[in-house]
Amino acid sequence: MKLQDFHAWSINDREGFWREQATLIHWHKPFERVLDDTRPPFARWFVGGETNLCYNAIDRHLPARADQPALIWESTETGQARTCSFRELHREVMRMAAIMQSLGVRRGDRVVIYMPMIPEAVFAMYACARIGAVHSVVFGGFAAHSLASRIEDAAPRLVVSADGGSRGGKVVPYKAALDEAIARSAHKPAHVLLVDRGLAPLPRVPGRDVDYATLREGLLDAEVPVTWLESNSPAYTLYTSGTTGRPKGVQRDVGGYAVALAASMKYIYCGKAGETFFSGSDIGWVVGHSYVVYAPLLAGMATLLHEGTPVHPHAGILWELVERHRVSLMFSAPTAIRILRKHDHALLRRHDTSSLRTLFLAGEPLDEPTARWITEGLGVPVIDNYWQTETGWPILSVAHGVEPTPTRLGSPGMPMYGYDVRLLDIETGREVGPGEKGVVTIRPPLPPGCLQTLWGDDARFVSTYFGNFPDQLVYSTFDWGIRDADGYTFILGRTDDVINVAGHRLGTREIEEALIGHPAVAECSVVGVADALKGQVAVAFVVLRDASLALRADARQALEQALLATVDRGLGAVARPARIVPVPALPKTRSGKILRRTIQALCEGRDPGDLSTIEDPAVLEAIRGALAPADKAVQA
Repeated sequence: MKLQDFHAWSINDREGFWREQATLIHWHKPFERVLDDTRPPFARWFVGGETNLCYNAIDRHLPARADQPALIWESTETGQARTCSFRELHREVMRMAAIMQSLGVRRGDRVVIYMPMIPEAVFAMYACARIGAVHSVVFGGFAAHSLASRIEDAAPRLVVSADGGSRGGKVVPYKAALDEAIARSAHKPAHVLLVDRGLAPLPRVPGRDVDYATLREGLLDAEVPVTWLESNSPAYTLYTSGTTGRPKGVQRDVGGYAVALAASMKYIYCGKAGETFFSGSDIGWVVGHSYVVYAPLLAGMATLLHEGTPVHPHAGILWELVERHRVSLMFSAPTAIRILRKHDHALLRRHDTSSLRTLFLAGEPLDEPTARWITEGLGVPVIDNYWQTETGWPILSVAHGVEPTPTRLGSPGMPMYGYDVRLLDIETGREVGPGEKGVVTIRPPLPPGCLQTLWGDDARFVSTYFGNFPDQLVYSTFDWGIRDADGYTFILGRTDDVINVAGHRLGTREIEEALIGHPAVAECSVVGVADALKGQVAVAFVVLRDASLALRADARQALEQALLATVDRGLGAVARPARIVPVPALPKTRSGKILRRTIQALCEGRDPGDLSTIEDPAVLEAIRGALAPADKAVQA
């Protein structure tokens, strides 16, 4: 079937389309109705059906592949490794589930998981799924304040954590932050289950804190049956940032999520049972949930769980892992590839990556130079895909499992099946044509796998996502997009990152794309800075391949002129940045997201706010130092 016809089927006959996809998973009890959308924008999928995520990912595969690898763990930080077959993973999950039950966790209870990238974190997620508890994984890089807000909102009976993790060769302690977070939170969990790795101090709170290894030893032979759940029961919550500063608890269901992920592995990722899938995401983010923990195992694949960074202990470690575990499919972020692009390109060819069939990238827009570099270096298709925490699986991509479709540099692709994507003019709400910029929106009902609501706050769910176009009910992604004549969509950046320069709306993404096309630039970030005359001006922060260029006044001036000319050529003089500031690095979260709002605050002399997720605070001081001479230069 043609991709266009496949997509049309999914939109024009939703019930028929998704009834067929539902056969990809096991149903303990058949569903009575494919879709109930009688209360828009809320949608209930596979109503009345009973299933279980843990059963579909693990138990279902035991008859055919019990001894096949299911979970492969490598810590390139500590030098430890472990492989669990489906049989061994099944046993460990039942032990963890029995521990949770012994601590009073029951169906519907919440469990906060604040863990490094270790097997016990995966055991805990699947244990929750097995017994019908609702897990809420919090990224291990979050500090006490951020963790406290999530504990308070989720109100967990249990928190699962560890003494610490490791990143870039440095121990990251967890327990002190956890203790402070619980002290800050109005909600107090009954118990904290602790995995002691021997990396960091692990003080215990008597009566509350319990040791995982000790409890596990007493439950080695535990048998915990699957709890069958109605399809629309909540599977988990995952918190994402809100414009008010209060995190939003994205709530996802059981049945729709399982079907959506199973279908994505068939049509988008083309995963085959017995192969190995390697996603570099942390389990604290949506990619980690969908494509580290759940989707590969739903497809009968092994999943590679990695504790480490793309450059430690060396900048070829990702390709070494691909070689060692014969990885077939890999998922990474453009940021990681841009980081590797700054290192010796020979590292890309030092290891045998012949097992790798496709590299998928997502998390932020993929620039053309990076896409070309990694495509040529690996010699395999590189497929971008665009989606969000809220959707759980790709909105835009190409689906080679439906029809081989060429990719287009700079575009994640076309709308995927199930998504009725429309680009709307932000002022009038009209649908824009090819070549016109609009807000990327989705007409409800949202397909299976997307968020059901926000945890405990239906009104906020509706007002946040469906209240942006007064005369029509559409889900807003808050991203600008533009579609070409062939249907490929290009993401231009957040609608709230638009710069208004003397009445001209400029997307920071567009300017960044132009700058990174210059061979001297390794990375860049463009922010809008308040200006008394023009309202805002663009300021570009660039990481140079040759840092010495920034140290010589003549070379720096010549480079700045060349970069400005590059923008002029690509976008016109109206998009020209007011300043180009060379910096040694860009401030990022531990997951690789650039902290653009923090850069903007520094430019405007404001307090940068909560920096609990920043990878390296020293980068901010370097930016402050770089801004000072830039300020003087502008004044002169």
